[in-house]
Amino acid sequence: MSVTLKLATSLDGRIATASGQSRWITGPQSREQVHRLRAAHHAVVIGIETALADDPELTVRLSGFNGRQPARVVLDSRQRLTPECRLVATAREIPTYVVATEAPNPVLVEAGVKVLTVSAVGEDRPELKSVVQALADEGLCDLFVEGGGQVAGSFLRCGLVDALEWFRAPMVIGGEGRPGVGALAVAALDEAPHFRRVEVNVLGDDLWERYARG
Repeated sequence: MSVTLKLATSLDGRIATASGQSRWITGPQSREQVHRLRAAHHAVVIGIETALADDPELTVRLSGFNGRQPARVVLDSRQRLTPECRLVATAREIPTYVVATEAPNPVLVEAGVKVLTVSAVGEDRPELKSVVQALADEGLCDLFVEGGGQVAGSFLRCGLVDALEWFRAPMVIGGEGRPGVGALAVAALDEAPHFRRVEVNVLGDDLWERYARG
């Protein structure tokens, strides 16, 4: 099993302004590379807040691409996705999973969504080690985690991130912006997750930095 975390941020690690504006922080070449990375993984994982705010499709959109679309996974404890959202509306065309902490919602199941029920932690959030195992049991062993800050922080806090794909745009948003990584409860530097940089690329005006768990 492998978990890759993707971050697309300003230089100071922000993914949106205080008002929530985030399109587009990184440039078109970075976004194209993200689609290539999606295509290389079994599944793309997001949290319910990102799903509700952006109504994404999470598909690979590359010119000439005719390969397998990765599965879409939403961490959605209370199954708040609606039949009208893009992920549910296309669930019969592209494998779509909701990871919940309660019994499957028949409305989602009828729409073609596969609901996986796992144990809860904290404020009724899916326990991530159980999530990763449940997805592996479905044959989804290479996960591409895309957002947002709370989900990123949770995967890092649990020690589940094997690699980072970090796209940085040459702008500074400031402390009132929304962070790319949520709270980690780090009290000392040696408690912080450590990674080693393995590659740096220039994509237009952006930097694409690749890291492996140190």
